[in-house]
Amino acid sequence: MSKENQVDKVKTSTSLTAEEQIELSVEKKLIALYALQQIDSQIDRIRIIRGELPLEVQDLEDEIIGLETRIEKFENEALALNQNVSENKISIKDSNVLIKRYEEQQTNVRNNREYDSLSKEVEFQNLEIQLSEKHIKEHLIKLEEVLSDLQVAKAKLEERSADLAIKKSELQSIVEETEKDELDLIEKSKMHEGQIEDRLILAYKRIRENARNGLAVVQIERDACGGCFNKIPPQHQLDIRMHKKVIVCEYCGRILVDHEIAEKYS
Repeated sequence: MSKENQVDKVKTSTSLTAEEQIELSVEKKLIALYALQQIDSQIDRIRIIRGELPLEVQDLEDEIIGLETRIEKFENEALALNQNVSENKISIKDSNVLIKRYEEQQTNVRNNREYDSLSKEVEFQNLEIQLSEKHIKEHLIKLEEVLSDLQVAKAKLEERSADLAIKKSELQSIVEETEKDELDLIEKSKMHEGQIEDRLILAYKRIRENARNGLAVVQIERDACGGCFNKIPPQHQLDIRMHKKVIVCEYCGRILVDHEIAEKYS
């Protein structure tokens, strides 16, 4: 073999090696991105499970505060009604005392004018008694309604307090079970981020923020994007399988990988 042919062969070999290195580099990026997505999805699932319970706990705490405020209002209203009943009873007692006094005075009057004046006072006090009795009846009816509402509110408060204790216990249990797993996954996520260039990481995070399910890297499923499920043109599918560059879905912008990348990650 001539020296010239040997040089050409070396050049070709060097060129192929460089191309293979580029392909391998892109493939490693895709595997790292897919791995990062799997880890972040696990973190998302942990936070979703835990994320619903704090909201439920918060809702119960808010409802309990509302019930406690309502109970306090009912108790104050019941207290005021009882006070009104007591005041009206005192008023009736005072009126009866006055009636007795006026009636005694009538026996010692000197003329009809004084007698009529005392009679009007007695009549007025009797009307005051009737009015106080009417108010007492109204207050007692209202008091019965308030006490009934108070009993219902207290029963509901007891029920919600029991629910809150259960939910808090569940939340505490889940936090204890998942906290270590979450911290481990976060550490793995950071480790995989370190294997990917900043430009790709920024794009990945931007896609995740905009994606409803947090998926930035998806597999091709039945010739369609695994995120938005739109069909992928055959040429794009071929490019994806070549692993020569990072390709995104033209519809949703997610990064696309084939089954080979997923299998290599597994």
